[in-house]
Amino acid sequence: MAPQKSEHSNRIQTSILNGLERKALIWMAERMPRWVKSDYLTILGTIGAVIVAIGYILTHININFLWLSSFGLVVNWFGDSLDGTLARVRHTQRPLYGFYFDHTMDIINECLMFMGAGLSVLMRFDITLLALVVYLMLTINVTVDAHLKNEFRLTYAGLGPTEFRLIVILVNAAFALIRPLREYSSPVTIFGKSMIFTLMDYVVSAIVIILSVFYVFTIVKDAMEYSKMDPMPKDKDSEKDKKK
Repeated sequence: MAPQKSEHSNRIQTSILNGLERKALIWMAERMPRWVKSDYLTILGTIGAVIVAIGYILTHININFLWLSSFGLVVNWFGDSLDGTLARVRHTQRPLYGFYFDHTMDIINECLMFMGAGLSVLMRFDITLLALVVYLMLTINVTVDAHLKNEFRLTYAGLGPTEFRLIVILVNAAFALIRPLREYSSPVTIFGKSMIFTLMDYVVSAIVIILSVFYVFTIVKDAMEYSKMDPMPKDKDSEKDKKK
């Protein structure tokens, strides 16, 4: 199958803020200076991810660096969301290069932000990496669907990347402003191993469970659809035996 389909796949975007966000992005893209290219915005999105990671890591110095991480999320949203819109508004899409470069940088961005959060004072690194693994599993499934059935799903349970960024910004604000939230911790024993969980560890663990349920549900649903699209061929040897 030709990989060109991936860039022109049907984008399934039914998130809460989708309508408002799409209008805002088109408005900004139409007014963007001509020297600004889609690639510049993609790179800006990665710079935003680096800012997010740095802000989280610097919480070891001062918890108020969470505001820097939140600023990085806004920068990441601006670059990551506007790059494709700019290309579509200007009719400068590059199906192969655009798909490869944009989604490769997306994976890098996600790794940077998750690992930065795991290196903060708020949560355990191993729990954060577990969340990253599950998130990447979902991302891979979305990419496979884009190639095989021309469908690019951006939304789960009414939430897309923009909504997730907004939720993280609100959580950052809560932990920066409310001392008991960030100071809470309790002992936990998992498979005989004792460890200390912060409140954020519990939150991230719950997210891992939710994402895992989404993943299992999605692969079962997709497998059933692909089975109908690609039915089992008849066994020629069995047909010959019946004729005999």
